[in-house]
Amino acid sequence: MTDTNPSVLRKVKWIIIAVLAIVVLIVALQNTANVETRLLFATVTMPRAILLFVMLAIGFVIGWLTGARHLLSKN
Repeated sequence: MTDTNPSVLRKVKWIIIAVLAIVVLIVALQNTANVETRLLFATVTMPRAILLFVMLAIGFVIGWLTGARHLLSKN
């Protein structure tokens, strides 16, 4: 087997992070129009980019909680 150099993996990780950050920036810049969102009894007007970011953050939190629960159940 070949040993994987940790510095190479670190560089690949930073390249992937940079590419994803650029994609997020492009999507945010293309979605500046205001949208109305109904949240139960209130209607909120915000830029579509903010709505996308909030939904992304909620997805990350749900994924993190699910992963943490999965890891805890293994022990």
